[in-house]
Amino acid sequence: MCSPTFGATIERMKKFTVAALFLLCACSSTRQVSSVPHSPKDIFINGKLFGSLYQQRAAEYRALCLQAFNIARQRVNESIRTGGNEPRAIITDIDETILDNSAYDVHQYSQGKEYEPATWTQWIAMSKADTVPGAASFLQYAASRGVTIFYITNREEKEKAATLLNLQKFNLPNADNAHLVVRQGSSSKELRRQQVASSYNVILLLGDNLIDFSSVFEKKDLDDREQQTNRMVAEFGQRFIVIPNPVYGDWESAVYKYSNTLTPPQKDSVIKRLLKSY
Repeated sequence: MCSPTFGATIERMKKFTVAALFLLCACSSTRQVSSVPHSPKDIFINGKLFGSLYQQRAAEYRALCLQAFNIARQRVNESIRTGGNEPRAIITDIDETILDNSAYDVHQYSQGKEYEPATWTQWIAMSKADTVPGAASFLQYAASRGVTIFYITNREEKEKAATLLNLQKFNLPNADNAHLVVRQGSSSKELRRQQVASSYNVILLLGDNLIDFSSVFEKKDLDDREQQTNRMVAEFGQRFIVIPNPVYGDWESAVYKYSNTLTPPQKDSVIKRLLKSY
């Protein structure tokens, strides 16, 4: 028979052994998890989903949108105070400026897919996009002050009826054929902006993409876009109102040098090369 002291020692040794084995397994498991590489596609797609999460759930995103439209409201009031007889207009983009398409993005990226023209048209046909925070109330306010709203978008003619229905669901002003200007051939919006400016004093332009404001940003590389932005610094918050879009846009196209043929691994490589670290 073992003595009480010896028996207690054996029990302590058993407990120590179990604890050591548990710790060893835990450490081994941790190393296994950390050593499993993410595939490039996972990095690319999950990055898109993370951006959509920010757009849908971050109060900071909502605050940024409300801030932008608050500034826009101030600019409308200033324009009214300055007087003048020329009719006033606001030119606005639609996607991620007035309508929130993040539900489409999540639908695509959660399946490991990117943007597809066919599924995009299907999404538009549903007329289910919500509004960007603050957009509807701002446009309604501007219209109440006698400002005409023009929606200049790169949605296509075949998508016009569904787009109008989506805008009309939220009682957005001037949501009609005359004021919804869709893409006709070129994706550049410059000519369409000039057509509005020929009859109106365009007091504001709203967009999530710098090409919504000026042709100087079209097809420019990352450095050119930054330089042009610095040259036009006085316009932002004054005549140009930018709405945040963390998921897509020409900023992303510029990252990939406007190539539509890059694979997810190639995109991953480009992203890693451009990111700064220490």
